[in-house]
Amino acid sequence: MAGKYSREVNEQKLTSSDGKTVEFRIAKLNQVWEKAQRMQLSPGRQAELHSDLKIQEKDELQWKKLKVEGLDENGEKEAQIRRNFNVILAKYGMDGKRDTRPMESNSLKDHDIKEGDQFEDPRLDKLWNKAQISGKFSSEELLSLKREFQHHKDKQHEYNILMDTVSRTEEIHKNVISPLEGDTKEHVLHQKHTDLKLKMRDLNQGFERLRKISHEGFTEDSEFREPRVIELWEAAKRSNLTQDELDSLKEELHHFETKVEKHNHYQEQLELSHQKLQHVESLGDEEHIRRNQDKYNTLAEKTREIGYKMKKHMQDLANKISQQGLQHNEL
Repeated sequence: MAGKYSREVNEQKLTSSDGKTVEFRIAKLNQVWEKAQRMQLSPGRQAELHSDLKIQEKDELQWKKLKVEGLDENGEKEAQIRRNFNVILAKYGMDGKRDTRPMESNSLKDHDIKEGDQFEDPRLDKLWNKAQISGKFSSEELLSLKREFQHHKDKQHEYNILMDTVSRTEEIHKNVISPLEGDTKEHVLHQKHTDLKLKMRDLNQGFERLRKISHEGFTEDSEFREPRVIELWEAAKRSNLTQDELDSLKEELHHFETKVEKHNHYQEQLELSHQKLQHVESLGDEEHIRRNQDKYNTLAEKTREIGYKMKKHMQDLANKISQQGLQHNEL
């Protein structure tokens, strides 16, 4: 719905070979976007997907430039981009299969979901239920904690998607005949296993943080409130950055947190606008519908734009932290 009113589309006049206006410069990304609209994802999920696809588009266009310049000889960047695309498809239920991936990796298989369980992992549900009745958190702190739990659940899901992708790659690897091709795929497989190890380490550290906060409450010196910002700050503290670099990064992360909070606010407003539009449509007043439709489309476009800027900033910060850490390790 918001797609045809997109400011980017109208200004840049992106068109396909048959003359139709399109949202992205890469055909497969347009196909995903069109499928998502047919699936009628919620407005928030649609805006989130659009931001993910814009990031994917940016990465793929950069990779094509690298490939032309001969700077991705071992295909590592290409494999990463393909993996990111597969994660997007699985994340929004568009990978063509029923999602049977477990949400948890170390949980009892006979765990029954009951009232009060909302994170699909008995360890998380147990911690959350204890935190709620502990009396250590204000209403605002509980909301912040709940966002951290939800973020951890999403990270678990992403890990299981990646693990599933690696398993399928290993099956393909077994059937390789060409030794040269085998060496290339061995390298790609090694990179995927490295990614899995890093994600598992992050998950374990994230769970330990949730366990500590759930038992002790938030400390006075808690630097940040938003899970994605906390994750970046924890990664920065684990790296070998100097104190001056950490201080500089902390200031940038505070600016980034404001951007994340702004995005959360727009996501909430978009959902409310959608509910209001549905209510107005049920009344049948055409003029009222048109006005609310215009407001909704404008808000959807703004939410997507803010979401893209927020995700790009997060990507840049993550790269900065990992690259600076590497540079210090090499010195």
